Amino acid sequence: MNYKTVVACMAAILAPGAPALAQDEGPWTVDGRAGVVSDYRDRGYTLSDEGPVLQGEATLSHASGLYGGIWGSGIDEYGIGADGDGAKVEVTLYAGWAGSVSGFDVDLGVWQNLYPDGDDVNYVEFPLQVSRAFGDATWTTAVVWAPAQTGTGDEADTWVWTRADYAPETWPVSLHAVLGHEDGGFAPDGKTDWRLGVEAPLGAFTLGVDWVDSDTEDSAVVASVFWGF
Repeated sequence: MNYKTVVACMAAILAPGAPALAQDEGPWTVDGRAGVVSDYRDRGYTLSDEGPVLQGEATLSHASGLYGGIWGSGIDEYGIGADGDGAKVEVTLYAGWAGSVSGFDVDLGVWQNLYPDGDDVNYVEFPLQVSRAFGDATWTTAVVWAPAQTGTGDEADTWVWTRADYAPETWPVSLHAVLGHEDGGFAPDGKTDWRLGVEAPLGAFTLGVDWVDSDTEDSAVVASVFWGF
């Protein structure tokens, strides 16, 4: 698959006419977002060589909790390692179920991460996320597990993270903090990452600023602008 084909597909999904799909037409809904980040940071690593990239996502959800979608981002040619062999786009196809279990919000899914034009770097992951609201605050804990496969260097990988959100209705902004730890194919010696940020809605747009850091890479301040539908 050529990366230009993927970009064309993402553009079609996120076309200006797409918001009409988000209207209530029964048990199915479509929503998504598109925007730009000043630096694509994933788990503390920069995948865009500290430069800006476009990102977009579209999700189809059913009232039962089942969902599926596509997410895409530009990346640096070697953002996923020296074996990237020219991959400039990251695409994730995902599916799962999200719902309430004993007062907790649970999200269980599968991610297929694709790097068009890359060489043996695609891989699959299985995320499990549990969260609960306490007034204006929400606490989330999750684990993302990837079995041993070619794209992970033939080693399993586990990333465990927790996130706190604080979003009073009377505030014009919301706050969040994330702490994660990863071991395995993507972090052979173990790696801890963290993020602190603030977001502000502005009509259909969301503006964000995050400070991202880890014990394996330099810190960065990342700005973002996303349009949601």
